Amino acid sequence: MARTVDHISGGRLILGLGAGWFEKDYDQFGYEFGTAGSRIASLADAVPRIKARLATGNPAPTREIPILIGGGGVRKTLRIVAEHADIWHAFGDVPTLTAKSAILDEHGAAVGRDTANLVERSVQAQGSPEETGEALVAAGATLFTVGVTGPDYDLSTAERWIAWRDSRG
Repeated sequence: MARTVDHISGGRLILGLGAGWFEKDYDQFGYEFGTAGSRIASLADAVPRIKARLATGNPAPTREIPILIGGGGVRKTLRIVAEHADIWHAFGDVPTLTAKSAILDEHGAAVGRDTANLVERSVQAQGSPEETGEALVAAGATLFTVGVTGPDYDLSTAERWIAWRDSRG
């Protein structure tokens, strides 16, 4: 399905993965929730298989589909990110992003991968872009997500962050 979505989106798919945290999702689909450790181990086992499946099959991929892994566990999750991800989605404020980004790069060195240059940093846009945007960029963030909720789906926060991005040249 991911390869097909990549095709119909003109090569814009980013495949986001994580170990899972919302127990209701597991219950709803009949999966064992397990422990955080067992879910992280399952993710570590699954990512190489997922990457192999994305690279083969029909339809052929339009490109190597980027893998985004979200999470902030410093011993296990960031190690998986260092080994496999093209994008890391971090959670937390600027000091947390800075500290965990350094840990990610240590894991990268341990596995022989230049994560500082090969793994893009993604974060939830926090506050106003005028207050936090430059600090997040200085901490290494290059992708920003903006959450919206229904039923009204107010996009004004997204509009402010896009205007800020565009004003930076």
